[in-house]
Amino acid sequence: MALLYHTPLSPDHQSELGIDPPAALAMADRVRFSELDPLKHVNNAVYMNWFERLRIRYTQEWGLTRYALTGDGPRIVIRSGAIHYRQEMLMDEDYVVTCQCTGFRTTSFTLAQQLWAGGTLRSTFDCVLVLLNQDGDGRYPIPDAMIDRFRTVDGAKPDG
Repeated sequence: MALLYHTPLSPDHQSELGIDPPAALAMADRVRFSELDPLKHVNNAVYMNWFERLRIRYTQEWGLTRYALTGDGPRIVIRSGAIHYRQEMLMDEDYVVTCQCTGFRTTSFTLAQQLWAGGTLRSTFDCVLVLLNQDGDGRYPIPDAMIDRFRTVDGAKPDG
């Protein structure tokens, strides 16, 4: 099966690529020359860009935000995060970034993100996202439809 770039990958396609277990959202791309550092491997900061790109797509696809400049949806901020670099990435490698909610509260949720290449887990990023009102004054409750999707699609459980 050919690797589709910038297109959500099905659970079956993820499994064929060695991603186990498959994630709620996964998308593929390829390392570009501009993403390399002087040591000829991907710059550490680029991993964060890859994770952010899919995290934004995730919140849009799940219907939480459109990231419009105006509107009544929440502002989404990262409260905390931890990245773990496991193996370097090199020029022209195909990779898949995954994203899945693992837990949620009333106004925040935890995402587990992974970076896979060649059937090998290369990096992970776990973060807690907090929803704020548009004006930043107070927290924004996670809509019931989003919580239902966290549970049914992602398999997430309430935290605490």
